[in-house]
Amino acid sequence: MRKAQITRETAETNISVDLDINGEGSYDNETGVGFFDHMLDQLARHSLIDMTVRCKGDLHIDDHHTVEDVGITIGQALTQALGDKRGIHRYGSCLLPMDDALVRAALDLSGRPYLVWDVDFPTTKIGTFDTELVREFFQALSTHGGITLHVEALHGLNSHHIAEAAFKAVARALRDAVETDPRKADTVPSTKGAL
Repeated sequence: MRKAQITRETAETNISVDLDINGEGSYDNETGVGFFDHMLDQLARHSLIDMTVRCKGDLHIDDHHTVEDVGITIGQALTQALGDKRGIHRYGSCLLPMDDALVRAALDLSGRPYLVWDVDFPTTKIGTFDTELVREFFQALSTHGGITLHVEALHGLNSHHIAEAAFKAVARALRDAVETDPRKADTVPSTKGAL
């Protein structure tokens, strides 16, 4: 089915995520953090993974728990939807330009979480959004999705463009990685026989 529904409730956030990996990139994301919703929309649209996210978080404190916990929950949903990962390509990469920004993302749906983050933002804020939270999202996604993820900003002058290019680059890499390989549709893509 390659679908998942995950709910996660803590004292800081209440989250539901619905994913369909075999989707068309439709999205309906509401976290209470406008810029973050815009980034989640990009993640869905460019990965072709249908995504619905609802989050009620402690935004009176700041956006940190909302962003991190949504990353955790999406990672858990991806893990559930991919199952034993039989037939997927497993790897994906993308070199993505967005105006002044150029971001490279490469990932492996290995089950071994590891984040390499080489992205600097020229400002600490995008509107009211803390730019450091972009890394927090991808750290949580990597950890709870079992993803080895490398993200590098090769160029960029505008923080909004850099962040958006990062989300789009990871989305395109994810799109390639979750696709079914018609030559090996019944095989787990590992010599170990399991991921």
